Amino acid sequence: MASYLFLRVAVSFIFIVTYIFATDTSSFPKNFLLGTSSSAYQIEGAWNESDKGESIWDWWTHENPNFISDGSNGDVACDSFHKYKEDVKLLNDLKVDFYRFSISWSRILPTGYANVINQEGLNYYKNLIDELLANGIEPFVTLYHWDHPEIFERMGGWTNEMMVEWISDYARIVFKELSPKVKYFATLNEPNVLCEEGYETKIKAPGKNLGSPGVFLCMHNMLKAHAKIYHIYDEEFRKHRNGTIGIVLPCSGALPKYLNDTAAVDMHFQFKCGWIAHAIFSNTGDYPQIMKSHVAENSKLAGYPRSLLPELSSEWVQYIKGTSDFFGLNHYSTWLVETVPRTKEQEWYAYSGVKESRDPSWPKAASKWLNVVPSGFREIINKIAREYDNPPIYILENGFSDRCCTFDYLRISYLHSYIKAMLLAIYEDGCNVQAYSVWSLLDNFEWSAGYTERFGLIHVNFTDSNRKRTPKWSMDWYKDVIATRKLNFTWELPTIIHI
Repeated sequence: MASYLFLRVAVSFIFIVTYIFATDTSSFPKNFLLGTSSSAYQIEGAWNESDKGESIWDWWTHENPNFISDGSNGDVACDSFHKYKEDVKLLNDLKVDFYRFSISWSRILPTGYANVINQEGLNYYKNLIDELLANGIEPFVTLYHWDHPEIFERMGGWTNEMMVEWISDYARIVFKELSPKVKYFATLNEPNVLCEEGYETKIKAPGKNLGSPGVFLCMHNMLKAHAKIYHIYDEEFRKHRNGTIGIVLPCSGALPKYLNDTAAVDMHFQFKCGWIAHAIFSNTGDYPQIMKSHVAENSKLAGYPRSLLPELSSEWVQYIKGTSDFFGLNHYSTWLVETVPRTKEQEWYAYSGVKESRDPSWPKAASKWLNVVPSGFREIINKIAREYDNPPIYILENGFSDRCCTFDYLRISYLHSYIKAMLLAIYEDGCNVQAYSVWSLLDNFEWSAGYTERFGLIHVNFTDSNRKRTPKWSMDWYKDVIATRKLNFTWELPTIIHI
């Protein structure tokens, strides 16, 4: 028996050693996609050219410049509407596999409605797609990145269920016109960020400041809209196009503030990432049960006659479930989380019963919400894999903000550490990550931060009428990663400092 046990241990040891040396955890898997991202309002400019209609961000920045850090707007931004060929040349120099960009709804449908189609707006996107394909770059099209037509906001925006129909009409036109040359689509980008910061508060357009009733209703309608757009593609276009379509969700990492407080980590996930993801990716569908319970309890204690979280009918639960070919993940940073004690007949803290904080030792980026915690990236990838039966994961945004300069070794350090964490999640944890995209190609209009925070691999001079582009160190670094399809695990830079 002793000799048998010794043999088993010896064989196991040989297997482990063989695995370590045979598996190159610094190289990207075969057919792994590497790209970079942008969005329409943040880079295009030409806000009132080519018969484009007014979007909520056009209106918001013009009427409320005081809500933007530097009082700026996206009227010109990076001027990519006129300089898209220059941008594609830069993408070609990077040799990315794909470029993720979004479509401006109001550029294609200037009145918002499907009865007036702006051919010049369509031609802009067709020309961009043709230019990308001519350079061997796959276009990855996001249908909606927070910039719906202002006319619909006057009718309630995402608190009006008619938005489900209006955006579906728009999506059908995009599919009809662009899907012959586009293999990858995303329906909605980060619905909870728009709902929380645009409908619950006044941080972002449309600045409704409706509190909890507004955010829950907004998310409810966006979830329905996503599902309907998916089914339009699936039933009317997929058999002819053979493409892929999914949703893009922002999921931050969560680490327990106090040892073994795993309940806080799970609760945080369910209320943030799971809010939309559970309805789409889980086996049961619907909102997470714990979320339904907590919101119902809080609503009752606050005196509301019904839960602020709208109910999904059984028909809608089935209609929504499974409506994504991939899990589109945007990830930047991580929270420390802790369970907040609650006594009976008292409301749950922030509905979830979980409090967020940051470890003061975590290095910081220019954005106050962004700390450097690569272990949190690996944690959230694993959490998604465990929760939803290891779906294909596309990392569609990951990046670091600073305030200036092309000598951006801090960005390189961030990207290196996060890609390393992702590769470990793939090779050591078995997570099904298939694509990675850096946010962003260019410095651009960063919403309420205006031009005070920069995420680009390429510096843009916003005081230059030509919007001169200058590649940063990080572009050269990423270009090398793409060329070699490998991340050097021993590569180091000076420790990231607080900025």
